[in-house]
Amino acid sequence: MQPFALNYARPAVECEAGTPYVYDSGLQLNVLPDGRIAACDRALLRELGTTTSTAGSKTHFDD
Repeated sequence: MQPFALNYARPAVECEAGTPYVYDSGLQLNVLPDGRIAACDRALLRELGTTTSTAGSKTHFDD
């Protein structure tokens, strides 16, 4: 007997969009290509909601 949910389960879709910021280990913050701190960019935060750090836990937020 197959559980009902398995009839409708689908693999997660891979997102090919990249992040417009990188983690700076010296500052321990996400920074934009021009050197500004990503969490201070209001347009970026409006678009993405948060700047999740890729260092350590995926639940660590820089803002």
